[in-house]
Amino acid sequence: MTEAATEAATERHRTTVGPDAYRRLMGAFPTGVAVVTTLSGDIPYGFTCTSLCSVSLSPPMLLVCVSDRGRTAGPIADSGRFAVNLLHHRARPAARLFAAEERERFARVRWAPAGVDGLPMLTDDALAFAACRVTHTVPAGDHRVIFGAVTEVRFAAPGAGASTASPGDDTTVRPATRPIPPSPLLYGFRRFTAWPEATDG
Repeated sequence: MTEAATEAATERHRTTVGPDAYRRLMGAFPTGVAVVTTLSGDIPYGFTCTSLCSVSLSPPMLLVCVSDRGRTAGPIADSGRFAVNLLHHRARPAARLFAAEERERFARVRWAPAGVDGLPMLTDDALAFAACRVTHTVPAGDHRVIFGAVTEVRFAAPGAGASTASPGDDTTVRPATRPIPPSPLLYGFRRFTAWPEATDG
């Protein structure tokens, strides 16, 4: 195939799908919700992530997709490490907080350094926590794909606490009167929801 023919074929297959249609498509694919965190010096950074995928079992490896426009991509690249906080079904406030343009995110949730690298773990909101070391990154449109070797995994105890939020935030869920085993938080059709068997207390 000549160079001109190749260019013509590429042009024919170039996407004409707009951002809104693409969001609707991916919104029809519900997925789990995580908050990806890292440290730059002593400053914590994080964002809500639904673009998380298992890559390899041996060695354990996963990937996350990070927006180049966000504030967390640079600190992850600089530090070479990040953590994945898988959120439980009572952590909607944290999911919304870390998805918003809010600079003081970590002042509104409980977190603690965890693991050898002391990465931020959302102590009230995480169903599970994985510490990762960056192995490599791949540019992809307006995002970058970051591959991480999983170095440590932790799981929350049953009856994990409810998320914190600012006073008057009607999304805050009060702690249950009896322990409820943590269940994953899901996102689809542009809303957060619980795993079907889970209750909100």
